[in-house]
Amino acid sequence: MTASRKTSLTAGILYLLTFISIPTLSLYHEIHQPNFVLGSAPSNDVVLGGMLELVMALACIGTALAFYPVLKKQNEMLALGFVAARILEAALIFAGVASLLTVLNLRSLGAEAQVVSRGLVMLYDRLFLISQSFIPAINGLLLGSLLYQTRLVPRILPIIGIIGAFTLVAGDVAVLYGVYDQRAPIAGLSAVPIALWEFSLGIYLTFKGFKENAVILG
Repeated sequence: MTASRKTSLTAGILYLLTFISIPTLSLYHEIHQPNFVLGSAPSNDVVLGGMLELVMALACIGTALAFYPVLKKQNEMLALGFVAARILEAALIFAGVASLLTVLNLRSLGAEAQVVSRGLVMLYDRLFLISQSFIPAINGLLLGSLLYQTRLVPRILPIIGIIGAFTLVAGDVAVLYGVYDQRAPIAGLSAVPIALWEFSLGIYLTFKGFKENAVILG
């Protein structure tokens, strides 16, 4: 296995690993209920969801580090920008998980902790909007433009990523202006193109790898 194939395989597997957090959509259902701290709903789902998000955050950093040696040959500034954006994304995910785990500790305080707990859940939702929606759009533009230039993968893939970045930002703006709720089904539609881009990229890199005639650029 060549070095470039090892790099593409690593990046592909890590990209697929970022989808491990999908179950949190259901695992966090109870903690979003207004009376969660007063109820008897189990905490295990929230803890599991937090663990999945932490794994996903580390995988996000891993994808950027795996890509960097190849992408810097095309444009080192954009490659560094991609690494920085991924690290920021992961840091905000960690902060969001910490806010939800804090809610679990507040359950022992009873009714007096209800307002604080709701505030922490709302903080998680806003951190999610930035870390797992807005920043992935930035990542889509950075990585998509680099892969489009280098032709390391079929150009249709980065085109999907670039289109997905704009639809994702449009969805974020709609949520911020109250057009629809962040957890409404329609909000998920704006994330479909970027999710398709990342999943397709992960599959392609895992099973096909970089195009051999485009790997060495510098």
